[in-house]
Amino acid sequence: MKKTAGAILISLMAAFPPLGNASASELDLASKWAPVHYQDTDSTDYDADYLTAANFDGDWNMRNNWENQSQDLRKLKGSAYYSVSETETHWFVIYSFYHPRDWTDYPDFVLDTHENDLEGAMMIVRKDGSPSGSLEGMVTVFHNHFYSYTPAGSPLTDGEENIDGTIQMTDGRPATFQEAKGHGLKAWDGKEFPGGDGVIYKPAGEGSVPSSGNGRNAAYKLISVMEPDGLWDRRNNSETYASFGTFAGDNGKDNAANAPWGWDDSDDSPGRGAMALDPAALTDAYFDGLGAFSRNYAVNPYQE
Repeated sequence: MKKTAGAILISLMAAFPPLGNASASELDLASKWAPVHYQDTDSTDYDADYLTAANFDGDWNMRNNWENQSQDLRKLKGSAYYSVSETETHWFVIYSFYHPRDWTDYPDFVLDTHENDLEGAMMIVRKDGSPSGSLEGMVTVFHNHFYSYTPAGSPLTDGEENIDGTIQMTDGRPATFQEAKGHGLKAWDGKEFPGGDGVIYKPAGEGSVPSSGNGRNAAYKLISVMEPDGLWDRRNNSETYASFGTFAGDNGKDNAANAPWGWDDSDDSPGRGAMALDPAALTDAYFDGLGAFSRNYAVNPYQE
């Protein structure tokens, strides 16, 4: 039987529920789901594991950050970058954590170390009618591999990739863990830091420098990837980037760190940069059990 206009409208409303508070700012949403961040540290060079901003030294020349990292520790204020994309059913919030050095505590003959390091996590948030939605999943960047996680009660199941674990919540926030030196990022497993020393960062209005390599009460400030003259705005600037999505760097292995639009799981679809450029496609590939799920963007700053 032919559907009436009213029946068609009801069907569409069931498939794509109300967007919730559309006026909630991106910063509010990013602040809501910003993780408690467990940063492991290595005692041979504690401050090389501190979070900071990519322009912590006052310029955007990414080829001097290795040298400037240890010049004035007061500049290493906790920072994390964020961006928000939005479809009819979900928000995708990316958090990126920057370190001036990806380093080792042994001679590596330019095999492992490199200047600049940016790895992070994407929160998958369903619009449920509330201002900040409900967390359904997380995908993290661990060097050139991605790991996927779900919180307790999530409807998401294995897709093309197996789910790697459960998101632990700390103070109502997802908890992330970043290794020392190489800074690969996964979900926090609820255990003590390897070796017993590490820094716990929480989101705040202003970032702080940890009191020590074992400081448990540090803060990071959220910075928009899209801020004027920021990471995305400078994407074609050769002082900052060697190529699209790849930072310039000349210590250790040259040009070895990537921005979110350069992140890639080397053996998975949907390809380089998808976490930023098409997060809905990445989510659709990694998970099943998505229910009502739209890949039509209302907002994707990386596509504008």
